[in-house]
Amino acid sequence: MPADVKICGLSTPETVEAAIAAGADLIGLVFYPKSPRNVSLEQAAALAAQARGRAKIVSLVVDAEDATLREIAARVAPDLFQAHGSESPERVGEIARLTGKPVIKAVRVKEAVDIVAAAAYSTVASLIMYDAKAPETLGNALPGGNGHAFDWGLLDNRKRPPFMLAGGLTPANVAEAIRVTGAPIVDVSSGVESAPGVKDASLIRKFIEAAKRPR
Repeated sequence: MPADVKICGLSTPETVEAAIAAGADLIGLVFYPKSPRNVSLEQAAALAAQARGRAKIVSLVVDAEDATLREIAARVAPDLFQAHGSESPERVGEIARLTGKPVIKAVRVKEAVDIVAAAAYSTVASLIMYDAKAPETLGNALPGGNGHAFDWGLLDNRKRPPFMLAGGLTPANVAEAIRVTGAPIVDVSSGVESAPGVKDASLIRKFIEAAKRPR
């Protein structure tokens, strides 16, 4: 079965349209000022209106405060929130209750123990996203979108609840990543960019084609 695809970090009407036209199932809007993909509430509301009913809308936040979450929920009305910071299981549950929306929890992976630890979120998050832990040598690392992959063999196609796979995925490697892990949903940001924060419509199309190619 082809994987669902989330294109994250979209910030222009043109790239939202390119993602949806290419078959994206989810689009991600980033609310993190340090990210080159950050969008304002005004931008996000317009992009969400463009995508609504055509793809699921995901608002990515990083250790966001209650007031910020409420404002995003009210003005953007996403289908899901994505907690991409150091949120505890208790905080993830609070985000779901506060916003009334399902929450994706991103967990940074380097070793098998990181995947084991992710189980703590299984009762409060609607989906776990396994993302790559940034190398310690990487300066100015972001919570996500750093373009690094982890060892997919740590997931190894084992039976587990539905999850998302992220971290270093590109049009060239996404099919292999799905084959190894059995990921039902894949997420990409920097892997479809021509420069940090600048999405490339051609790369988006190639990524989605590769992810959805029959296996």
